[in-house]
Amino acid sequence: MTLETPDPTGRRVLVLAHTGRAEVREVARACVQRLTEHGIAVRLLAAEAADLGPGGGDGLVETTQPDDLPGEGCELVLVIGGDGSILRAAELTHETSTPLLGVNLGHVGFLAEAEPEDVEFTIAAIVNRTYTAEDRLTLGVRVLVGKEVVFETFALNEASVEKAARERMLEVVVEVDGRPLSRWGCDGVVCATPTGSTAYNFSAGGPVVWPEVEALLMVPLSAHALFARPMVVAPTSVLAIEVLSNTRSGVLWCDGRRTVDLPPGARIEVRRGDRPVRLVRLHEAPFTDRLVAKFGLPVAGWRGAAERRWRDGGDHDA
Repeated sequence: MTLETPDPTGRRVLVLAHTGRAEVREVARACVQRLTEHGIAVRLLAAEAADLGPGGGDGLVETTQPDDLPGEGCELVLVIGGDGSILRAAELTHETSTPLLGVNLGHVGFLAEAEPEDVEFTIAAIVNRTYTAEDRLTLGVRVLVGKEVVFETFALNEASVEKAARERMLEVVVEVDGRPLSRWGCDGVVCATPTGSTAYNFSAGGPVVWPEVEALLMVPLSAHALFARPMVVAPTSVLAIEVLSNTRSGVLWCDGRRTVDLPPGARIEVRRGDRPVRLVRLHEAPFTDRLVAKFGLPVAGWRGAAERRWRDGGDHDA
């Protein structure tokens, strides 16, 4: 890690950016400049710092490597990009539980809290510490072959077991809390968190679950079976997917970033993760409003005033 000069405020923010896009580089440079103007040190990954080029910073810019616990000692991570960038940031900072604040320059940006036009407001919130952080449930995932654990990781959105080849279904048996539930010939199985319920789970026909609900989700993908419905189970449950020994191999994906091949006979266990991911919030807007905004849902004709009177015990026919 390289630090040009000590930071005068004792405060430090890790800035992670998808520097392959010109728009992201422009916003990242502006954020670095505004933070350092307020005496807050900025930490950058060395490769991203090279992409951003010299940007001043009054000696308050330091660089680090992905393997050097980049979030350690930082009060938050400012992530500039889309949801994929935030998932990458969660991976890089999972061991330090550093809160993540996303500026959306992607598509839907469900995990992001701010848009590019909100940069000044976002910087002011960081400087004045007028933000909150909420814990999001994660998944703890491990793969066993025989009795040996061959892979172990976490997921913020989902862990998906999928077939490795298009031409043949994957044969699996699923288990909940140590008891077999059903056997499926399928394209795969998605295990998701409430945070991930609007991601792959949503595309697979699973339910949208409000973030404050603590639960685990399991959704089969194109399963040929009588019972193949999305399921929501307790956060204390343990889900397991066994790849049958007479089928072809599969593959496990966690948040679309970490992957491992699954030989026939592999067992994948999914439970609540030991360490949550912390997401920074700048607004107190309800999750319903986020759904409406991100998905462009039609709400014309809503009679909000009448609904509020109903909740308050007034005239139900108003």
